[in-house]
Amino acid sequence: MNIRNFGIISHIDHGKSTLADRMLEITKTVPKEKMHPQMLDTMELERERGITIKLQPVRMHYKDYVLNLIDTPGHVDFSYEVSRSLTAVEGAILVVDATKGIQAQTLANLHHAQDNNLTMIPVINKIDLSNAEVERVEEEISKLLEIPKNEILKVSAKTGEGVEKILQRIIQDIPAPKGDEAGELKALIFDSVYDSYRGTIAYVRVFDGQVAKGNQTKFIAAKKVAEVVEVGEFKLKYEQTAYLKAGEIGYIVTGEKEIVNVKVGDTICLDSPDEVSPISGFKIPQSMVFASLYTQGGEPSRLRTALEKLKLNDSSLDFTPENSEAFGHGFKCGFLGLLHLEIVKERLEREYNLDLIVTQPQVLYKINHDGAKVEYSEPWVALEIVTPSQYLGPIMELAQNKRAIYKDTKYFSDMALLEYDAPLSEIIIDFYDKLKSVSSGYASQNYEIVGWRPGDLVKLDIVIAGEKIEEFSRIVPHAKAQSEAKNLAIKLKSLIPRQMFEVSIQVAIGGKILAREDISAMKKDVTSKLYGGDRTRKDKLLKKQAAGKKKMKMLGRVEIPSDV
Repeated sequence: MNIRNFGIISHIDHGKSTLADRMLEITKTVPKEKMHPQMLDTMELERERGITIKLQPVRMHYKDYVLNLIDTPGHVDFSYEVSRSLTAVEGAILVVDATKGIQAQTLANLHHAQDNNLTMIPVINKIDLSNAEVERVEEEISKLLEIPKNEILKVSAKTGEGVEKILQRIIQDIPAPKGDEAGELKALIFDSVYDSYRGTIAYVRVFDGQVAKGNQTKFIAAKKVAEVVEVGEFKLKYEQTAYLKAGEIGYIVTGEKEIVNVKVGDTICLDSPDEVSPISGFKIPQSMVFASLYTQGGEPSRLRTALEKLKLNDSSLDFTPENSEAFGHGFKCGFLGLLHLEIVKERLEREYNLDLIVTQPQVLYKINHDGAKVEYSEPWVALEIVTPSQYLGPIMELAQNKRAIYKDTKYFSDMALLEYDAPLSEIIIDFYDKLKSVSSGYASQNYEIVGWRPGDLVKLDIVIAGEKIEEFSRIVPHAKAQSEAKNLAIKLKSLIPRQMFEVSIQVAIGGKILAREDISAMKKDVTSKLYGGDRTRKDKLLKKQAAGKKKMKMLGRVEIPSDV
């Protein structure tokens, strides 16, 4: 077959989407006058942030070959999508920034590619920049992949220098897809999108057999049957064809109204009595970070509608209704990670004009109540940190402070790879910022969930003016409880505005108060309009004010700004 299927993998912001742009230009898939930066990044948010959020396939023609490219996300939150898309191809272009070298997500995506036995084409990008360190990065890649330096291509995706050599290497090095066109249909779903008119559209790689309009198909994991409405190829937009055959990448319009039934990683076969073994590796992505969403104007129905519409094209978003005494009706939402949360929040505010309150992100804990005893288990990750060797000391100290357990250090060129096991809760909040700070911005991280471990943890409850604010509660290591409680009380005191009555802030474990701060009442001079020396009148007004404040303290709610 004159077909080559490949993906582009890299750390975030190493020029992957720009390289895809140059390929589209060179292969004349897009006329030069219609080109714009990040052609395959179709969301406005992707272009603004300069990152790929949703993976995007495209079919190109070069010489006598069909080149199917899947441009994948580069962020750790979307690693499952990357792993599934790499199952759909035979080769991968590994892009490394000449100014930054190998970084953590480079390694993570490389592991995914190696797990799928993909042919690797290593590429050093951004060689046109004045601060490019081509020789150093070349040495790093050579040691990492154990290959001679002359196999590493050097390009500038921005100017187009060297990009045509990549296309030639794709044809030369990446094997043609194998598959039995006459066999039973077996196709992998590597992504899906929702169309309000046609239902869910599955992005597929056909491994065996053929699929055409009118076929009755079955989704093995979802146990759903659907009639094929349309099949076709990706040419920046959908282009209908008569069928898709073994080795090809394309789309299937399923007509299925629920995107959750068209799961990434599932296998499509014909609906027949014959048993077809599914393509291995399917799993349902688990929410790793949780936060509650409320609207400022108290419009939960608008928020629900927006979340439901967003979920049509984002099956990894989970949400359930909840009620808060402080914020009213809202939704507890599950996300793949912090970037996923940020993207969902930004899209809700931008596309649906919602003014949101978002609680602090938390991880999921397992709690075992055994009589009076409470035992907690928390998710742990395998953490990889890539850093220049001179920052090893401060980074190891940071990791230790975050309860990380050291495993190993590996070196390539003057870079080091640190391997740890660490609690997810310690990694998701401020670890990345602190890592960048102690390494002058040079270190990068990647992590993958490895399971659950018991922990010596306690729940901190926050009580403001006698009212427990559940949204502010958090689970912390027992050893850090006292300092966390004190810091939290001081922080809340600085953020909550003064009221007409005194407000107490208490942080407690069960009934034991660990820290307390008080916000003094606002002073209002009720005697300012009195003239002369009528002491009795003054005392009467002051007494009335004191009684009013006491009543407010008993009945009043503390106004807590949403940014707290």
